[in-house]
Amino acid sequence: MLPPPMGELRDRYIELQKKVEHFAGVVSLDAKLQLIARLEARMSEGDFWNDQARAQAQVQELKTTKSVAQPCLEMRQAVKDNLELLELAEAENDQATIAQIDAEHLRLAKAYEGLELKLALGGKYDGCNIFLRITPGAGGTESQDWGEMLFRMYTAHCNAVGWKMEVLDMMPGEGAGIKGCTLRISGENAYGYMKCEMGTHRLVRISPFDANARRQTSFTAVEVTPELDDVGDVAIDEKDLRVDTYRAGGAGGQHVNKTDSAVRLTHIPTGVVVACQAERSQVQNKAAAMKMLAARLQQLKDAERLDELKALGGERGTIGWGYQIRSYVMMPYQMVKDLRTGHETGQIQAVLDGELQPFLDAYLRWVIAGRPDRKAALKDAD
Repeated sequence: MLPPPMGELRDRYIELQKKVEHFAGVVSLDAKLQLIARLEARMSEGDFWNDQARAQAQVQELKTTKSVAQPCLEMRQAVKDNLELLELAEAENDQATIAQIDAEHLRLAKAYEGLELKLALGGKYDGCNIFLRITPGAGGTESQDWGEMLFRMYTAHCNAVGWKMEVLDMMPGEGAGIKGCTLRISGENAYGYMKCEMGTHRLVRISPFDANARRQTSFTAVEVTPELDDVGDVAIDEKDLRVDTYRAGGAGGQHVNKTDSAVRLTHIPTGVVVACQAERSQVQNKAAAMKMLAARLQQLKDAERLDELKALGGERGTIGWGYQIRSYVMMPYQMVKDLRTGHETGQIQAVLDGELQPFLDAYLRWVIAGRPDRKAALKDAD
């Protein structure tokens, strides 16, 4: 196949160059290069390893920073080199070299797409595992069934991408569905990808529970909290907690059915509720619930700092419920649409079967693009 006209090929490279430079600004490349220089200088000092914990933390920080900066630098240099080579090939009318440069552009453009997503996962908590809470809204059996559908969707997605999922708490619904559940999901960049699921998910369908087959709209809230090893200076006063114990449900043998081992904690000042029934003892469940609560309070504390909101996955409204982020319409047509990014598909069953990655990737690209006006997306969705 013949290469494109010279001017078109040059324009493609210039466009790619602009994207790379824009992204270098998004990830603060210059600041990262300065940090790398400071860390490498510190590592060369004789007393660097005197404080082992601090030294290892700085080594990890250097590794993480380089993993962002180096690919961006290499991409920038490759685009620059090919533009210069294109000028020489054009001057000499070297069609073979021009064809090679064209092929290289295709490779670089594809590599940039992957790099863009990878570097977008460089947020403060993006590498963390997560706690994911599903809470059906008002609507009884209809909403509870929708909650269970989301539970199955996330389970299928975790299986597809190789993440591990553990059910920490599950409250069966009355007749069908679930009243709520808490999941622990562990895997590479779990929070970085799944933070976009935080918010309210809306389902429109012909109700399978309505004898008159009427169309129903159901809402379910999803909370996503990073699992933190260090929760900063969050202090939880026992006097601020209401502790409820109850009999664990679901699988687990005779033990969980005969003892009040499950624990639910309510943080009275904030209204945050967490629960765990995955462990065999009440003490273990309370410890796990305390860890979830501390992480949730740290997330809320970070959300108060406006300059850190983007690292937590969105606008202030996404921290609470009642914020619609995605619609799943089964009737009168079939469509799943994200109301922030505008990404949509008519393959609703595939999405409910766990095919979430296109939505997660679209969210990351939306963040990179500077979060275009959400009001316009909502207007289009109406």
